[in-house]
Amino acid sequence: MDKKIAVLPGDGVGPEVVEQGVKVLEAIADRFQHQFTFHYLDVGAAAIEKFGVPLPSNTLEVCQRCDAILFGAVGDPKYDDLSSVQGRPEQGILQLRKKLGLFTNIRPVRTVPSLLHLSPLKKERAKNVDLVIYRELTGGIYFGEKGRNPDGSAYDVTTYHAREIERIARLAFKQATKRRGKLTLVGKASVLETSLLWRETVCKISKQFPSVKLEFLHADNAAMQIILNPREFDVILTDNLIGDILSDEASAITGSIGLLPSASIGDGTPLFEPIHGSFPRAAGEDIANPMATILSVAMMMDHFKLYEEASVIRHKVRHALEKGIGTAELHLDTVYSCSQMGDMIAHLITDHYELPHSNSVMGERVATII
Repeated sequence: MDKKIAVLPGDGVGPEVVEQGVKVLEAIADRFQHQFTFHYLDVGAAAIEKFGVPLPSNTLEVCQRCDAILFGAVGDPKYDDLSSVQGRPEQGILQLRKKLGLFTNIRPVRTVPSLLHLSPLKKERAKNVDLVIYRELTGGIYFGEKGRNPDGSAYDVTTYHAREIERIARLAFKQATKRRGKLTLVGKASVLETSLLWRETVCKISKQFPSVKLEFLHADNAAMQIILNPREFDVILTDNLIGDILSDEASAITGSIGLLPSASIGDGTPLFEPIHGSFPRAAGEDIANPMATILSVAMMMDHFKLYEEASVIRHKVRHALEKGIGTAELHLDTVYSCSQMGDMIAHLITDHYELPHSNSVMGERVATII
């Protein structure tokens, strides 16, 4: 298979974690005889420094011609005091999603047995959590009319059309048929007209998927139940704002946002990225956790229908974690740097290697411990 991949490292630790994702892609290409061509592009603060805008036209044009996008992170504290959000680095990813028509963000949340000690939940609650959140990505309050009134008040308008809800609902229902057959719609239909439209529209779509059990939760109750009964969830479907909040809350169950991947899909080139931010204080320190980016590469393989390749990546990541190897924030037996983790996973993939125990040397490309 021959695929063109746009690589957008971005800011902070973005370039470091993306480098490890590329290593894994190269390892997959080597093992399975694929050809991946990489196109490196600027976005976020890195793009502002060079071109004065967070999303240069060339970046967008090349992304439109590629088969997938591997994205790092955007954000730099030097831009935090801007009076307008429009010139901030974060607009790079928002504009990219909007212009590519990436209306669905997919975030799987799975706990790993060897990392249950990191979860803020008791082990018996965190054990065997396996849910996925489908968040609408290009509509709602983030893209509605916003501004300030002469009286000093401010406003943000939330608007949704039924067609925007229908397209993501179908994707979420299809996913539910492949999992445990349960979909939970989260909103606030008791007080919000847009949430009521979501409920009405999703109910209509549900008739096309009779095997899927449809449930409804208000956002506040859903936030509580994710903590109290996370194993009760299978597929969660929700709007842009609520999805932004709930997906970050759910990610905390795993104990580290450095482990969670995401995909943004829709009409244009799909985008794959870790859920964490740019973490500028750690930039250049080689301490960031690249696992979320590597697992985002696995989601990319799924998109390409390279299911064996995706399975191999996930197996090697889980294998390393179960053997007690991870970056510093995971508090495992053996600490590897960001680049060492990327080298190790790539080595495991290329050489069909399994780790005998956590202190084993992985070959010349990987040091045993920092």
